Amino acid sequence: MTTNIKAAHNENVVWSDALLTKEERQRLLNAKNTGATLWVTGLSGSGKSTIAAALEKKLLERGVNAYRLDGDNIRFGLNAGLGFSEKDREENLRRIGEVSALFADAGVIAITSFISPYRASRDKAREVHAKRGLPFFEVFAQVPLEVAESRDPKGLYKKARSGALKEFTGVSAPYEEPEKPEVVLPTHQLSVDQSCDKLIAVLKAKGVIKA
Repeated sequence: MTTNIKAAHNENVVWSDALLTKEERQRLLNAKNTGATLWVTGLSGSGKSTIAAALEKKLLERGVNAYRLDGDNIRFGLNAGLGFSEKDREENLRRIGEVSALFADAGVIAITSFISPYRASRDKAREVHAKRGLPFFEVFAQVPLEVAESRDPKGLYKKARSGALKEFTGVSAPYEEPEKPEVVLPTHQLSVDQSCDKLIAVLKAKGVIKA
C-alpha cells in the first residue's frame, strides 16, 4: 500500500513500502488486537503513569499486545540528549508521536504517559497517526490542581511553589486541557482499575481489541 508520507529534511530519503498491509500483518500474527495509540495527558500527579502501567499489565495478561512509553524509557534512552527548554520539550513530544505511530503500525497498542501540556503538540501527534490511518485516542487524566498538588509524588509542586523549579506546568506554566478528548478519566473519582476498565471498554467498542 503506497503512502503519501514524505521525508521532512532530505529529498533523497525515499519511503519504502512494506510487502504486506497492516491487516495482513495482524492475520499472520494471529493478533487479538489492532494497533492504536492511547495518548494519556494530564497534570503531574494526575495518575497518568499509574494508569498507563496498570493498563499495560491488564492488556498483556489478556494476550493483547501493548507497550507503555513514558519518561523513564524515553528520556533515559531515545531522548536522553534533550533538555527541558520549550524547544526540547516540543521535540521530545514530536519524537514520541512518531514512535507511538510506529508501534501502532506494528500492531501494538502504544500507551503514552506525558504531561504534553499544549494542544498543538497533541494535535500534531494525532495528525501523524491520521496520515497513516492509525487509531489515536486522546485520554485526559482529569484532576483538580489542588488534588494533583496534594499527591505531589515527586515533590515537584513543592519545589515549584518555592521558586526552585521554574516553568512548572500548572504552577508557573500553563496546561491546556483537551477540548474533545476521546476519553476523560476523573482520577480523583475513579480507581485505577475503574480507569483501566473504562479504557479497555473503549478499545473494544472501537474494534481495537477483538472480542
